[in-house]
Amino acid sequence: MKLEKVVPFGRSLDEYKNMFALSEGDLEKAIVGVGDGPASFNAEMWGLGKSVVSIDPLYVFQAEEIERQFDAVVDDIIEQVKSTPADWVWSYHGSPDYLKQNRRRVLRRFIADYDGGKADGRYLVGELPGLDFEDGRFELALCSHLLFLYSGHLSYEFHLASILEMLRVAAEVRIFPLLTLMLERSPYVQPVMKAVTAMGFLANVEMVNYELQKGGDEMLRIRRSARPLNGGRA
Repeated sequence: MKLEKVVPFGRSLDEYKNMFALSEGDLEKAIVGVGDGPASFNAEMWGLGKSVVSIDPLYVFQAEEIERQFDAVVDDIIEQVKSTPADWVWSYHGSPDYLKQNRRRVLRRFIADYDGGKADGRYLVGELPGLDFEDGRFELALCSHLLFLYSGHLSYEFHLASILEMLRVAAEVRIFPLLTLMLERSPYVQPVMKAVTAMGFLANVEMVNYELQKGGDEMLRIRRSARPLNGGRA
């Protein structure tokens, strides 16, 4: 897939649960979603009385402009998906057309929540590698479809600085997916793991119950605790 920039697609709460292996206990934590874009994750969590702050430079725009940006790219992306059928797994979304419908449904939920969420301080303008929070503000930082996916656009130095910044503000970081847009594991995964491990963090690659890009069913979990993890693999 060829993309000139990060696209304004968002994911649902159910997708977040699957992408990041979120337990019911995880959902009770103070969570920051970094690069959430027009995800409905925050809106759905808020509706359940749970705590999420979403960070994205996209939030400098009004709802109407975000929707226009989505409309400007969605058809081209879905056509690219349809033209590369061997690259995708449809166990979750069913088909490219259903994927498009799901993305639109997520966008609508986000748009309905956006103005109120901004007023509540749940959608904040910001971007990696600098987050305007005090140390340890959150228990869990989630980064969906930004780091590693856009390895062709963002350098290793950017990735490492961004991950260390998330670890500054949160006790644990989870990143999904680990594949690039070309369906190859990002060349930055192992160097990042080596670097953070040398700093005393615990880093594991874990399989998750979500796959859209073929082979894209892994997340990276990094945390401060030295407690052993079960089921992870490097």
